[in-house]
Amino acid sequence: MATVELRFSALPEHVRTARLVAAAVARRAGVDEAVLDEVRLAVGEACTRAVGLHRSSGVSAPVHVSLIEEEKQFSIEVGDEAPHTVPGDKASGAGGEVEVDSEEDDMGLAVISGLVDDMEVSTGENGGLIRMSWPTTPPTAVLT
Repeated sequence: MATVELRFSALPEHVRTARLVAAAVARRAGVDEAVLDEVRLAVGEACTRAVGLHRSSGVSAPVHVSLIEEEKQFSIEVGDEAPHTVPGDKASGAGGEVEVDSEEDDMGLAVISGLVDDMEVSTGENGGLIRMSWPTTPPTAVLT
């Protein structure tokens, strides 16, 4: 299993770099060329969301992205360290947690879920993680 780690300051101008790196690693991992635009867009949405969460909550830690090449799939994890309210928590905003515009957050997650068949989202007091996966095709052997 090969992994590429990327960490960047929570600035919007770094999202483009994350998108380009993700597409290049996905291509090398064997993700179908027809799906690379979806990879690029999904990573852009996830990173933009993480940057927005960091900036709105005043978190100075970097956004982290893991690009994971496995035998039959390629996964991308985008993590933030912004405090999220835990679903069902009545004390929204307590404990230094920042209320995120849930409509905007929901829209970003809806866009990502439309681009990715296999997506998991986890959030908590110490941050959140979006994991997205795509199938890969094995390299074809060249006969000489």
